[in-house]
Amino acid sequence: MNHKLIPFLLVFFGFAIGYSQEDQPENMGDNFSLEGALAVFKEAKSLEDFEKAINEENNNVNNLDLNNDGEIDYITVTDIKENDTHVIVLSTYLNETEKQDIATIGIEKTGNEEAQLQIEGDSDLYAENTIVEPFDVDEKTDKKNGPNAFDITPTRVVVNVWLWPSVRFLYAPSYVVWVSPYRWGNYPRWWKPWKPFRHTVFYGRCAPHRVYYHKTTVRRVTVARKVYAPKRKTSTLVVKNKRGTTVVRKTNRGTKVVKVKRTPARRR
Repeated sequence: MNHKLIPFLLVFFGFAIGYSQEDQPENMGDNFSLEGALAVFKEAKSLEDFEKAINEENNNVNNLDLNNDGEIDYITVTDIKENDTHVIVLSTYLNETEKQDIATIGIEKTGNEEAQLQIEGDSDLYAENTIVEPFDVDEKTDKKNGPNAFDITPTRVVVNVWLWPSVRFLYAPSYVVWVSPYRWGNYPRWWKPWKPFRHTVFYGRCAPHRVYYHKTTVRRVTVARKVYAPKRKTSTLVVKNKRGTTVVRKTNRGTKVVKVKRTPARRR
């Protein structure tokens, strides 16, 4: 090898490694689009359809590889029902025994033909209280200063999701609570995992979802949260998530934990 090339290659590979480390989301959950999940949930005819949709690459919802095996994780969907409240739990298996919840869609019936929902990212993967909901604007027009002058005031309103096919499916008299039949090593024949995209690429791909679904600081769905709390699933494989913190992983023996320090790349 030409010795003059060695310094160049060292700089090149150092830059590539640094770029790879920098191109990581602030939180692991940012590689799963909560807005995208709601977008495909709105169009789904059933929870089985919904589970298929979030696991299809071209829908740009899932970019998670929590067990770091170089392939996208399969997301399962399970419904927890209590009276007129539904909690749709999105989870993934990290190995034969470890299961990690990713997000929950809480749905509450608020009237005869009214329902509201929010999706919340699990606190192991997202920043605390990361909540997303459907977005709509009511534009109220006030006439001021003569007949040709108008003042339009956009007001954010809560979306009634009762007419969504997925919601009507859940509240149909014949509905049977859905529990995904899939788990680690047992996946649908149509599903083929793909390699994760860099986060910046994925963020761009799922940008259209953010037009109609926005983050909110207001928790509207409260009963669903109480229903879900005692049934939440977390994994010892996922403990911390922000860059520069500690990730704890089990060894093959399952008794000892190994601490791996994740540090952001140095800026040159």
